[in-house]
Amino acid sequence: MAKRIEHDFLGEKEIPQDVYYGIQTLRAIENFHITGIPLKVEPMFVQALGYVKKGAAMANRDLGVLDKNIAEYIIKASDRVIAGEFDDQFLSDLIQGGAGTSVNMNANEVIANVALEMMGKEKGQYEFCHPNNHVNCSQSTNDAYPTAFRIALINKLTGYKLTLGELGEAFQAKGEEFKNVLKMGRTQLQDAVPMSMGDEFKAFATNINEELSRVEDSKRLISEINMGATAIGTGVNAPKGYSDLVTKHLAAITGLDLVLAADLIEATVDTGAYVQLSGVLKRTAVKISKICNDLRLLSSGPRTGLNEINLPPMQPGSSIMPGKVNPVIPEVVNQTAFYVIGADLMVTMAAEAGQLQLNVMEPTIAFALFTAITYMNNACRALKDKCVAGITANADRTRDMVMQSIGIVTQLNPIIGYEKCSAIAREALETGKSVHDLAVKEKKWVTQEKWDEIFTFDNLIRPQFIQ
Repeated sequence: MAKRIEHDFLGEKEIPQDVYYGIQTLRAIENFHITGIPLKVEPMFVQALGYVKKGAAMANRDLGVLDKNIAEYIIKASDRVIAGEFDDQFLSDLIQGGAGTSVNMNANEVIANVALEMMGKEKGQYEFCHPNNHVNCSQSTNDAYPTAFRIALINKLTGYKLTLGELGEAFQAKGEEFKNVLKMGRTQLQDAVPMSMGDEFKAFATNINEELSRVEDSKRLISEINMGATAIGTGVNAPKGYSDLVTKHLAAITGLDLVLAADLIEATVDTGAYVQLSGVLKRTAVKISKICNDLRLLSSGPRTGLNEINLPPMQPGSSIMPGKVNPVIPEVVNQTAFYVIGADLMVTMAAEAGQLQLNVMEPTIAFALFTAITYMNNACRALKDKCVAGITANADRTRDMVMQSIGIVTQLNPIIGYEKCSAIAREALETGKSVHDLAVKEKKWVTQEKWDEIFTFDNLIRPQFIQ
């Protein structure tokens, strides 16, 4: 295989001639065997790096600090990176030392070599287009990396929000389908009072839909960038007017509402927006996991559990028990939620570990947030497509459980009072007799007519005060 020699201040290395990355990316590949997940697995991050390099080249061209011909080749090369043509050349591990320098240099080297090839030059002929002098002009890892990270996050969140909204819609549709299904509500796993299964599922939908606005709030926070801050926020090596101009170009080429941070020194070290986003992801994960717990309980059985609903059977559930089918989709969503909850602690610790003018742990934050969003997106889609859409209700069973429940005695409180209701409940529990037979037939504390008035479907699910 043909090789080329590249150098940095540490020395020289042989680089395969057919690759577009260079010596600093190769060092990263050799140094960071951590997750085994390379940058290319997050194509939106690669795309975002292309946006940052394109926007920087445009601003540098306009301000006269970069040769127009070189700038145009960088812009064209960046467009090809944005289009995904060179995703396979982004091989730095997502978790790495150096505050993201390896990721930034991976982008600089790939774009420089693509530009060189388009110029008719050989890869590595950096005197014509240099990764640092030209592609990284007016930038530092400390503004280019977080800006690309934020652009990628916004784009990933856009897709995640759509998936989350579709899950909410699926629960809402089941709520409408089950609106006439009477069931027993439960608190502390004990019978409480009757309700509609439709209302139960609509509450699931409301619970999820509340998170959509939280995601949108997080996107707004993430949209504040620090381009032009360079190393620590002072703007060293960036020309006057660069920050505003590069932000304007980035907003235009990405189509995002990107804004320049008011205090670039603060923005370079602050990771508060990531902490808030991680908290939103955790909050949603906790909510959805709780819903999955409910689905598992409601479908338990089928003969010896609640058996109020049926989940779609997805696969045989046991290697030893024939006919057993497990709630595997809610289970896998539960486990995904556990990961996201753990990733939130990871983000919290990494954010806290920042020192002075930079937080070098941002790659860990990137890994945690990218994976959390991806996993949540996948889990929500699986829950919608492979579980919620196919849920059916066992309406006869749920109604029978309501009418045999002791909990319905609560409906009689306004008629006969708490003490008599307690006596009925105790006797029903001890003897197995129904609340109806005790209240109407034996004790005659309630007439059949009043019972019929109280225990209509509408009054059970939307209780009216009756005396």
